[in-house]
Amino acid sequence: MSFKQFHIFCFIVLAAAFTACNDKFELPEQPLSAYTKVYMPQSVNGPKVYSFKISDTAQTMIYSANFGGQDYPAADIQVTFAVNNQLVDSFNKANGTTYAVLPEKSYEYTTSAVIPKGALSTGPLSVKVKTSGDGAIEVLKDYLLPVTISSTSAELNTAMSVAFFKVSVQPEVYDRTGWTIAGFSSEEADGEGPNNGRAVFVLDNNPSTFWHTQWKGASPGPPHYLVVDMGAAKTVHGLALTPRQSDNSGKPQELTVEASTDNQTWQAVGSFTMENTTAEQMRTLSTYTDARYIKLTITKSYNASYTHLAEFKAF
Repeated sequence: MSFKQFHIFCFIVLAAAFTACNDKFELPEQPLSAYTKVYMPQSVNGPKVYSFKISDTAQTMIYSANFGGQDYPAADIQVTFAVNNQLVDSFNKANGTTYAVLPEKSYEYTTSAVIPKGALSTGPLSVKVKTSGDGAIEVLKDYLLPVTISSTSAELNTAMSVAFFKVSVQPEVYDRTGWTIAGFSSEEADGEGPNNGRAVFVLDNNPSTFWHTQWKGASPGPPHYLVVDMGAAKTVHGLALTPRQSDNSGKPQELTVEASTDNQTWQAVGSFTMENTTAEQMRTLSTYTDARYIKLTITKSYNASYTHLAEFKAF
């Protein structure tokens, strides 16, 4: 920098400092009461997402009420919480979502708490969600739970008084070690080559192989079925099925499911439709049941009277 440039720079700095010293700024009034309010810290940054596994133990979601301000509260603050399910509909409309209301029997929560004198929070409170047994939420379904501060003995920050919780249960697919095929309507034992066609290939953990109903020498039409022996009784919530990895006609379309403990007496536990794709598709059953045997019946296939399937899993 030249001496002339340095001189100009110093002049600008001094002028700015002189101007700053002589200007008067009127700051808007900011009363302390605007900040000393009760709020829910979980109300910020969108819904809190909880994805649970199926468990005999109730699963936990955390919320709280806090006090914001310059000082600590001079007295205990009583806080009451409530669930306002009407907010689910307004949330869905505003965000283009289709979340379901969390069923009342599927959860319990703390309805009242205290922010103690000299403290800034109620501490962690909990919603306990049932993922198995009577009243449990459905697997693979998205729910929304709005927990609100319904009343408080201090001033409430209404803009931060609702916490949304997005809740779902993701299935844990069972280990298939030792599973066997206990029955089938037909299989193609020859025409698909040595590593395809037979029913056992739905249990080999290889989506490139597949079961195909018979077409060589005879071609029986639907219904087609498989019976899988899981080796021991398990609670069956649904199936994960992988179609044949090709664009061939015959992928399963309409299916029914039955369950049994002895491979003799069967209970209908669900029916569903599969998409005409190669992707693994998870479907929950209308009735959860303890069973050792699962019978999958394909009553309709896409564009064919035969059918095929690459992988069969249960959860």
